[in-house]
Amino acid sequence: MSLILRTFGESHGALVGGVLEGVPAGLKLDLEFIQAQVNKRKSVNAFTTPRQEEDKIEIVSGVFEGVSTGAPIGLIVRNKNVRSQDYDNLKESFRPGHADFTTFAKYGIRDHRGGGRSSARESVIKVGAGAIAKLLLKEVGIEIESGVFSVGGVQAQELDFEHALKSPIFSLDKHAQLAQQEAILQAKKAGDSLGGVVLVRAQGRALLGLGEFGDRLDARIAYDLMGLNGVKGVFIGTPQAASMQGSAYNDALGLHGFKSNHCGGVLGGFGNGSDLIVWVHFKPTSSIALPQESITIQRESTQITLKGRHDPCIAIRGSVVCAALLALILGDFVLSNTHARLDHIKSHYGY
Repeated sequence: MSLILRTFGESHGALVGGVLEGVPAGLKLDLEFIQAQVNKRKSVNAFTTPRQEEDKIEIVSGVFEGVSTGAPIGLIVRNKNVRSQDYDNLKESFRPGHADFTTFAKYGIRDHRGGGRSSARESVIKVGAGAIAKLLLKEVGIEIESGVFSVGGVQAQELDFEHALKSPIFSLDKHAQLAQQEAILQAKKAGDSLGGVVLVRAQGRALLGLGEFGDRLDARIAYDLMGLNGVKGVFIGTPQAASMQGSAYNDALGLHGFKSNHCGGVLGGFGNGSDLIVWVHFKPTSSIALPQESITIQRESTQITLKGRHDPCIAIRGSVVCAALLALILGDFVLSNTHARLDHIKSHYGY
């Protein structure tokens, strides 16, 4: 069994949606929890986009009387606060840093309104589906947390996931938060943007052994998270690994488990039971208000100034999406682990 999410929809279309396959029957779907997870991704303050969407998630299939049926689960979120006219000046030109140029080169057609399919608007469905995966993981004792480690180079000195839950920018450090917020507001005022680094952590005994020889845990994490809008790097474990010696990097084993966690919870592509530590690096938001050089569809030079509503730092709301994606990955591996051993299969059938 595999947990597979397929999404559809565009930034300025009628809605965005997805189909989540592989959720086992009998999982109680806490709709309040799922909506609360989606709400975390919403823009609610001056540090994110001015676009205010209701983001009410609707589950339209695969659930009966609040419990999963084993059928594919359909999710939709309707777009209600679109201003497509803000993108009229982009009908004939490409935005620097965006997928406009590459998607047009591939397909010969593009939706210029907010990036169309390339917009991060699609990630709201990933958060909804990830919330379902979190409910599944909770059944086996796996919990996932995330937060913002750095913004524009302003780094956290402490890692407090509890503080990140109540921080307006999901900052991991209450002492660095004000400087991070100020950096965001200054960039926003200047019509510019900032990059950031997100830290995601998973904990739970069931992490031990997750992964497959042909589908390694760390490889999948890197693949899926690199597919998220704006992500330019994914690192697992101690960021200083490349400058360390083996004698310092190797995690010694004791009777009660590993004595350190430089590997970030993965050895040989399998979870080793330690906390799973994932660092996700986001580039600065491509949409900025400053004039930029570009070309038109007719390959003529032009200068464009963007309108629209954009996040000054996509890492903030991206931290919520990263946690959701990790939940989907781990949920898939949890399900595949159920048939990894013959004795487990025979036990299921009473042999």
